[in-house]
Amino acid sequence: MSNHRDKSSAATRMLTIIEHISQSDAPLSPSDIARDLAIPQPTVHRLLAQLKQDGYLQMSLGGLWEPGNRLFRISQGVWNSPRFKSGRKMILKTLANEVNETCGISVPNGLEMLYYERVQANWPLQINLPEGSQTPLWCTASGKLYLANLPMAKRENLLQTLPIHKMTRNTITDLFDLNYELNKIAQTQLSTDNEEFIDGMVACSVPVKDQKNRLIACVYVHAPSIRISLESLLQFATPMRQAAQALSKLEHC
Repeated sequence: MSNHRDKSSAATRMLTIIEHISQSDAPLSPSDIARDLAIPQPTVHRLLAQLKQDGYLQMSLGGLWEPGNRLFRISQGVWNSPRFKSGRKMILKTLANEVNETCGISVPNGLEMLYYERVQANWPLQINLPEGSQTPLWCTASGKLYLANLPMAKRENLLQTLPIHKMTRNTITDLFDLNYELNKIAQTQLSTDNEEFIDGMVACSVPVKDQKNRLIACVYVHAPSIRISLESLLQFATPMRQAAQALSKLEHC
């Protein structure tokens, strides 16, 4: 009986540590975790080593602890579960019917944005970016929105890491100009892509945020510029924000 309780206690502490690290705004040290969760530091070190071995957590370059690849795959599985997927699809279909253009959800994925969910408008002329597409951060509406919502130090580090280069004639590659653009986006929480990623495509994006006001995903709408101007696309900002709020509530349920 005692052995069973010990295993149960260890499993509960592991899950508590995983939850705490996944909800943190920054990687944590073992002493941070021990203090925050009131777990003895030697126990924290032992559990962290086990969680690292199993792939749930990993160490950052600074020697702090952050979510690992296995935990990311679990989060993707939960995100794709029928309970959440059907609700998201319904919200996107409502938005697509209102704006009559292709819309979807993208999520941060390392140095790229991942197109996770998509509802296509019923037009003969389409921009083909299917679910699963990975797109650059520096020249897409959702990517710039993600960068704009990062803490300044993290944003600067990421901008130094990204292979920023011209995708089209409109791509912003100068870091000063890009930061100026990101600062404006941070204020408005509305991001645009004026043919910066693909010639002939315009897009806009708004954030989906968690209970701590952190960006967890983006709602985007894109369309061929030959059919609709960026200025006209921006008229959809209100229904897009409503969809983002509905998605945020769905994820909090």
